[in-house]
Amino acid sequence: MAEIQDRELKNETIEGRNAVIEALRAGRSIDKIYLAKGEADKTLGHIASKAREKGVVVVECDRRKLDFMSATHAHQGVIALCAVREYCTLKEILALAEERGEKPFVIVCDEISDPHNLGAIIRSAECAGAHGVVIPKRRSAGLTTIVDKASAGAAEHMLIARVPNLSAALDTLKSRGLWVYGTAADGASGLWETDFTGPLALVIGSEGDGMGRLVRESCDFTVSLPMKGRLNSLNASAAASIVMYEVLRQRSGARA
Repeated sequence: MAEIQDRELKNETIEGRNAVIEALRAGRSIDKIYLAKGEADKTLGHIASKAREKGVVVVECDRRKLDFMSATHAHQGVIALCAVREYCTLKEILALAEERGEKPFVIVCDEISDPHNLGAIIRSAECAGAHGVVIPKRRSAGLTTIVDKASAGAAEHMLIARVPNLSAALDTLKSRGLWVYGTAADGASGLWETDFTGPLALVIGSEGDGMGRLVRESCDFTVSLPMKGRLNSLNASAAASIVMYEVLRQRSGARA
């Protein structure tokens, strides 16, 4: 996983103090800024302050880590990881559903850290007719070039919102009339017995731990997939695809 993330960093980065400052000033969509740990430098402190004002995640790391991440070998103690395109807001996702005359269908990814998994989820979401995907700012893959490639271009067409707090985002969606369904191995409702025809947000848990406690508590329903083999779980993107297409199947039937 660390190797994947390091390769990803080199694909879409801005290095050096002036370059990062200008990117922040220009409003460039930045996922994360890495700063050299222990540096008592005013310029780096200024970068950290400006980044946090704009809601950008700032991570302090060992200078050797920065050296390994650097493509220019002149990072000056700071590297910014950028998104390949702009993120949207929850409001824009809901507006798209309204524009299409459809009940909102939103995919919420709870700490999906593998960029290939996130890209596959975005691809399935676009194909299944979802109106947008929501990811958290921390402990999640961002909209990087690997995610874009793994989505087979779907990320270019899908609205993707990046929020500081998933539980708060789910509360916002619920206030707009959406029901929240979380996927879990011990879900209270089976997939085939669950009604997905209303406005909804579908939460996909992380690859290892599933949904976090607070996110799970925000769900109105938890849904499990039927498992007939010896294994008791599926890859996050595979499980997401199955549930998304059940949503599409039910909604298509409701329109018939």
